[in-house]
Amino acid sequence: MSSILLIGLSKLGLDIAKKMNEMGQQIMAVDRDENRVEHAMPYVTNALIGDSTNEDFLRTLGINNFDLCIVAIGSDFQSSLETVSQLKEMGAQKVVAHAVSDIHAKFLLRNGADDVVQPSKQIAEWIAIRYTSQHVINFVDMDNECSIFELKIPKKWVGKTIREINVRQVYHINIIAIKTAGKLNMSLTCDTVFTADSTMLVIGKLEDMRKFI
Repeated sequence: MSSILLIGLSKLGLDIAKKMNEMGQQIMAVDRDENRVEHAMPYVTNALIGDSTNEDFLRTLGINNFDLCIVAIGSDFQSSLETVSQLKEMGAQKVVAHAVSDIHAKFLLRNGADDVVQPSKQIAEWIAIRYTSQHVINFVDMDNECSIFELKIPKKWVGKTIREINVRQVYHINIIAIKTAGKLNMSLTCDTVFTADSTMLVIGKLEDMRKFI
């Protein structure tokens, strides 16, 4: 169980609170809007009304006691930058911040954010990739170059082994698991046979994945 400080309880912040609550995490939530704080109360361990740009207020929270600080302010450019900067100055172990643009993301990183998320950009990319290929079921970006895709087994692969397809050499990607009836098989060998009722989890550079798809 992790101790999490969640700052900002708009739509994204509230969704994060709900999901973290499902995972059994301890959450301290903060927002300057009383109504947002009230809506979040059922999903968090504790919640406070306060201004995260106020240094004195932040210090009362005991920032270095949290395993993770999430700044889900997003729409208020200046407030998110100030909050991230002060959290790091007060000894925050890890700060993840919500950005609404590439420029916003760059400034957040410069101000000390350990990681930045851009939900709208990530969703746009997911939709573009997911729904422009008949083979893609799901995918996750690992970094700017590498991704994991869940793909349908190509028809011409059915009944053949991994060795016969020679995936790594031909396509420069790696199969890490085969999923059948919702169960993952990660104990693959060169003699593993592809079946029509399965999907595969594949990891590789995004450029190679796009060529393959």
